[in-house]
Amino acid sequence: MVNVHERCGTEIEYLKSKQWFIRYLDLKDEMLEWGRQLNWHPGYMRHRYEHWVNGLQWDWLISRQRHFGVPFPVWYCAKCDEVILAGKDELPVDPLVDEAPLKNCPACGGQEFIGEKDVLDTWATSSLTPRLAAELYAGHPVFERLYPMSLRPQAHDIITFWLFNTVVKTRMHDRVNPWRDVVISGHAQDPRGRKMSKSRGNVIEPQKMIEKYSADSLRFWAAGSKLGEDLPFSEKDLVTGEKFITKIWNAARFVSMHLEDFDGEKPVLEAIDRWMLTRLSGVIRDSTDSFDRYEYSRTKADVEKFFWQIFCDSYLELVKHRLYKPDIYGEDARKSAQYGLYHGLLTIIKLMAPIMPHITEELYQSYFAKTDGSRSVHISCWPNPLCEDEDALLAGDTLLEVLSAVRKAKSQMRISLGAEIKSIMISDCDEKLKAISDLSDDLKGCSKAQQIILESSDIPEVRIIA
Repeated sequence: MVNVHERCGTEIEYLKSKQWFIRYLDLKDEMLEWGRQLNWHPGYMRHRYEHWVNGLQWDWLISRQRHFGVPFPVWYCAKCDEVILAGKDELPVDPLVDEAPLKNCPACGGQEFIGEKDVLDTWATSSLTPRLAAELYAGHPVFERLYPMSLRPQAHDIITFWLFNTVVKTRMHDRVNPWRDVVISGHAQDPRGRKMSKSRGNVIEPQKMIEKYSADSLRFWAAGSKLGEDLPFSEKDLVTGEKFITKIWNAARFVSMHLEDFDGEKPVLEAIDRWMLTRLSGVIRDSTDSFDRYEYSRTKADVEKFFWQIFCDSYLELVKHRLYKPDIYGEDARKSAQYGLYHGLLTIIKLMAPIMPHITEELYQSYFAKTDGSRSVHISCWPNPLCEDEDALLAGDTLLEVLSAVRKAKSQMRISLGAEIKSIMISDCDEKLKAISDLSDDLKGCSKAQQIILESSDIPEVRIIA
């Protein structure tokens, strides 16, 4: 059987030569314990680390026969082959250029030395990155906060290389783990779910997608990947990202039109505004929890769903009559709607800022920077829950059910959704009827109904009279 290179297919010739190793096969039990001390996201990725440790059969080969790389600070006596090492205070050195630190070999007294030609393996040097980065602040108080670090984000394919070797090197040097949390992502694949490769010709260049759509749209697609799982590329997801950008831009323009005289004070809130803010508070809690667990894909999905279904499709339509007709519904009702619009949109912008940083910054600077008080949305305070009202939650959800039934009835009767009707007759349990009664003005305003008729019944039903 002939072995060939995995990429170019060239037949491999094995040559025996002297190499440098780090001995660590005797540390397998310790390695497993080091891995268990890390917080893995997702948790099952720890098994890849443990399978690698359990399968190790030789020590770590760290020398490579390459032209470029970090040189070994080593010379050999030309007479007896004694190893001569550079001192720590003499580093960095290149043994092919610099002279050996000794004039005479300590073993045989020889005076001729040969520099090591090999260079360090990539993983032997990149495994030092946490320490090297923190060393920039050595001697400063912040060093203790930087090292060990809090997070290592990386893909699953190099758990057994970059992650494992970094843990080993840091433990050997400093007897600590290099970080607390490990976040493992997947790979971007081609639309067929295959690894992108130049040799296959299936590489999709992100620069071209950014030019065609935007950086935010590309990030929108990428944020749909679950931790540890590969994500096939889908251009339609970038189109969805573009639609989100257009929608939130238009929503912000609509909101800003109605906030010109908003003074920021919290009025007595109407039930439908408390409903929206209570729904949004649930999204805030879930999103905060998701980000704490690095589950950015869930935050993206939850906020996107709320923005389209609750804020745009429902809430903006439910408050229009109060915004446009304060002479009928009252100025206090309009102020309540303004409060909901302001805090609803601002919160959505902040929740989406880590995922779509450019459009959210643009909207923040245009409409909220002065009133919210931060120079950038990306350094503003993360939102806290805004409202907790279970009664308003029931009332708002019931109202949406009724409006859905009214729209369906209008469609069946071939009546325009914006057409006025004489009455809506609602049959339901007393609890839901009470909820609808509290929102009768909102129901009339949205459905264009002149009258709402409620009747207690065990069988829910909605009828309209045109």
